[in-house]
Amino acid sequence: MLDFEQIMKAAEGYKPQISKFLRELIAIPSESTEEHAVVQRVKEEMEAAGFDKVEIDPMGNVMGTIGHGKHLIAMDAHIDTVGIGNIRNWEYDPYQGYEDEEIIIGRGASDQTGGMAAMVYAGKIIKDLKLEDDYTLLMVGTVQEEDCDGLCWQYIIKELNLRPEFVVITEPTSCNIYRGQRGRMEIKVTTQGISCHGSAPERGVNAIYKMAPILMELQALNQNLIAHPFLGKGTLTVSEIFHTSPSRCAVADSCRISIDRRLTAGEDREYALDQIRKLPSVISAEAEVAMYDYSRPSYTGLTYPTDAYFPTWFIEEEHPVCMTLTEAYQGLFRNDPILDKWTFSTNGVSIMGMFGIPCIGFGPGHEDQAHAPNEKTWKCELVKAAAMYAAIPLLYTRKYAEKMPEVTENLAGR
Repeated sequence: MLDFEQIMKAAEGYKPQISKFLRELIAIPSESTEEHAVVQRVKEEMEAAGFDKVEIDPMGNVMGTIGHGKHLIAMDAHIDTVGIGNIRNWEYDPYQGYEDEEIIIGRGASDQTGGMAAMVYAGKIIKDLKLEDDYTLLMVGTVQEEDCDGLCWQYIIKELNLRPEFVVITEPTSCNIYRGQRGRMEIKVTTQGISCHGSAPERGVNAIYKMAPILMELQALNQNLIAHPFLGKGTLTVSEIFHTSPSRCAVADSCRISIDRRLTAGEDREYALDQIRKLPSVISAEAEVAMYDYSRPSYTGLTYPTDAYFPTWFIEEEHPVCMTLTEAYQGLFRNDPILDKWTFSTNGVSIMGMFGIPCIGFGPGHEDQAHAPNEKTWKCELVKAAAMYAAIPLLYTRKYAEKMPEVTENLAGR
């Protein structure tokens, strides 16, 4: 049905072009809300590769389409990056980087511009080898993921009314197959006090002191969160602390902390918020517990507000989408894949976590390179990813599409 050897040969043949394209993307700074130039560069490459349609949506996501069949399949790569941090930790220019026969270094190399480069050349392979069938393949370069994972797909699904049968997330997986991730929330806890002169603190109420026992109970709560056999344990950590005070010589009249809460299966927003609201120290302090929200405009000026809640998702090994990727991997690479999960979060939090559309992960690069100085990826993985992305749509359409269960419910937190 599929000539896997021919696909691998084509992907190997495009290794220099994929590497060159990735270097060009890395050279364009593209932090969240500043992706305009990199979006234009991706659009140019998609058009040169022979995509049937390439457009940019009102949020600024670049969308390349191949084919006109009934089965809508999507592949996603976020094309924004984090900043570079302390430049003294970099041995190479983050935007010019380094290249040899094996690796490419630069900001976004693994997280996750490499996935975008491999996707585009997978499209070219599909065109070259005439692998089109009764499917429409939508390859999306998404924006603002580093700021607010899944926001772009909330917009695509709700406002553009696009619901793929499944989505391949091309975040780094070391070219293993990832079938889920824990969700997350951004929570804030606020205590109130009464300011007074610091020379007579007994006249006021110190909001920082009211926060102190809450911090200790949160630390203890983290040790007792539930676990799931595949996704592992939920976690929480206090990530920020703020206060207000009339001066350094005064009692603090408010204190706020931020909590990074990771959600395993069986945990959702209300469950996590209630756990904190019921802590004795929170009740005693009459502290306010709430979620953060996100409403930063995209580079196009569009603002699409959302709560900072990113639901858990996973699929089973026996799911037709997971079986599609497993068979493609076996055919291309002549061995069995490792099936695993991400430690961090991806756009799957909205695609599957909110909307129940199955997601699966396969990407070049390694998780431990994400947000790190001297971030690198491996050319051999770029080739493997391009081959996988080229093989998946036809294999799915011919063998697994008819086995897909109907999506009838939101699978978040199951």
